[in-house]
Amino acid sequence: MPTRSSSSSSDSGGDQSPELRSPLLSNANKPAGEPESEKLCIDDMLQKYCGEFGPYQMKHFVLTSLAWALEAFHTMVMIFADREPAWRCLDGAAGSGCDAGARTVCGLESGSWEWIGGLGSSTVAEWGLVCEEKYKVGLAQALFFGGCMIGAGIFGHLSDSFLGRKGSLTVVCIVNTIFGCLTAFSPNYWTYVLFRLLTGFSTGGVGLCAFVLATEPVGPTKRGAAGMSTFYFFSTGIAILSCVAYIFPQWRELYIVSSIPSLLFLLVVLPFVSESPRWYLIRGRISEAMKLMRVIAKSNKNYLPEGVVLTLDEEASNDNSTTITNEDDQTFKELLERKEAISGSLIDVMKSPVTRIRLFLAVTINFLCSVVYYGLSLNVVNLETNLYINVLLNAVAEMPAFTITAILLDKYGRKPLAIGTLWFSGVFCFLGSLVGNVGVWKVVRMVCGILGIFGMAGTYNLLFIYTTELFPTVVRNAALGCATQAAQMGAILAPFVVVLGGGLPFAVFAMCGIVGGMFAFYLPETLNKPLYDTLTGMEDGEGAFRSV
Repeated sequence: MPTRSSSSSSDSGGDQSPELRSPLLSNANKPAGEPESEKLCIDDMLQKYCGEFGPYQMKHFVLTSLAWALEAFHTMVMIFADREPAWRCLDGAAGSGCDAGARTVCGLESGSWEWIGGLGSSTVAEWGLVCEEKYKVGLAQALFFGGCMIGAGIFGHLSDSFLGRKGSLTVVCIVNTIFGCLTAFSPNYWTYVLFRLLTGFSTGGVGLCAFVLATEPVGPTKRGAAGMSTFYFFSTGIAILSCVAYIFPQWRELYIVSSIPSLLFLLVVLPFVSESPRWYLIRGRISEAMKLMRVIAKSNKNYLPEGVVLTLDEEASNDNSTTITNEDDQTFKELLERKEAISGSLIDVMKSPVTRIRLFLAVTINFLCSVVYYGLSLNVVNLETNLYINVLLNAVAEMPAFTITAILLDKYGRKPLAIGTLWFSGVFCFLGSLVGNVGVWKVVRMVCGILGIFGMAGTYNLLFIYTTELFPTVVRNAALGCATQAAQMGAILAPFVVVLGGGLPFAVFAMCGIVGGMFAFYLPETLNKPLYDTLTGMEDGEGAFRSV
């Protein structure tokens, strides 16, 4: 990686105005013991002085990534709350038209049967969402993901602008707690749908805010493995939820119990989480960014010299290290602290030739990946076994994919791994579409589905770190939010693909996986490349890498 600072003091400063350059002094005039000033971008400062992944980053990463479990709670709770419970014929109902061997309650006389667990066991039982009303279950789930799609875009922008990463995460936790608990008191179906929509709105911002906040203080060579580890928290959250749902089988109780952790995270965890130094930097709050970098260095038992200062990558690539007096040093710091905040939006992403094509590819691949991931996940209910065990096993099965991709990520790079996992999933989905669903072929199709979700779980995890590295800090969350919105659109579509039945869903999933791999061919490799701060810095840096 090209170095971003220089010890030379003979540069004239290029076309920068004199007011933004500290006075140049010769080494002969350097006072005894005066520190040397050095401008560095965050990645270089982490590598050279603070440490890339020490005790500070470990604590910050674990605490922030706990938010992924909250997203799992609010997202997957619908599997249990909206399930169709088992039913049985009432005693003395013989001859009343109740057939205990029937596969559905449709056509049975009212009063001849009952839901096992009572009307409060699920929304389906309480509001009769069966037969011609069954579509309402899918509608509620689709609107939840629709809320996620809207929330991902809005909170992605807010976290890049004035609200910040931590501020946005705080807001979504508050909203999740409120509407998650209110859902439990829904008097009717349409109120329930409204609260699920609003919960989805805030849930859409949880993962992306937590991911960016957790990985931005990590150095470039450790960021890949750290980013790939975030989904362990999501899968663990699903596994915990299956146990909680077993203990609290009533849907209203389950919504309250699954929402309380958001409040606990807000009160117990977030006070110990720091804002991202990268966000401070692009907002022009240099002193706060430097203060946090010194905390990182001290926590990692490293030393950050007084003469080292943060700067944006586009400036670090042009500025030189200088030796300055105490008076000049004070003037220099004041000038830095008066720097204006830099902001960006998706419009800026579309204007840049470097990021425009990246955004299109990231959105398309995230959409295709989500169709396969959520589609295969929904197929688990077709195994017709214990629902709680199914969800638990599904969550556990994803974890080896995370481990393998994390190990291979820094060895083979993001691009080859993305292509490989997409095609791995696509091939096994294609094989699943070729076999029947009778006899031993049921087992074969089930294995194809497991291997398909294994590959796609690795892709889904990889795409977060890959998308993060494809865009500079000033628009990173906005771009990640846009990609997350595309993924939510795929999640909305997935249930409609599943209802096609037979081998058609596997054929659609296979096509999505293979086409997604083809699109990934056009993405650039980001392994061991810096996280740029601005669009200009990225364009200049990418040009430098291509010229090497």
